[in-house]
Amino acid sequence: MNRIGITRPWLAALMALAFGLGGAGVAEAAPASAATTPSEAHKLRRMDIMLMVTGLRCRTTADDFMEDYGRFTSSHMAELNEANAQLRAELGEGAEVSGGPLDRMSVVMANEYGAGHPWLSCHQLRSITQGLATVQGRATLVEVAGQLLERQPPILMALAMR
Repeated sequence: MNRIGITRPWLAALMALAFGLGGAGVAEAAPASAATTPSEAHKLRRMDIMLMVTGLRCRTTADDFMEDYGRFTSSHMAELNEANAQLRAELGEGAEVSGGPLDRMSVVMANEYGAGHPWLSCHQLRSITQGLATVQGRATLVEVAGQLLERQPPILMALAMR
């Protein structure tokens, strides 16, 4: 999996739709080092929280995507629950722990997106969330999460967005 190189045509279309690129600006880049990347479960949890928090922030705009977020979570409940269980195991806490490390990590994640996504607008997030509600498979979710959770847009996407 690479940061920018989107190998699945429908995934490229999903990202292009969000950026209004028509497929332009998506190119292959070197994969990130596995040692420095978060686990798949961590990426899925972070993406879920990012979509929830930014969805709440965007709900008073013309690009309210809370219904789309609801469809996303309904469509991917199994993958999201599995990711949470994996994180609990990684953090060494039982499934019944409330206020434990996973809850604290989730609060930190939510706070990071309280002011919105660092480089995506409500309109772009709405388009992406609509697409995510229809895709299938954990691998696809993890691939999209890796790109959405970047602190800044991948350079080629940033150039194409101008």
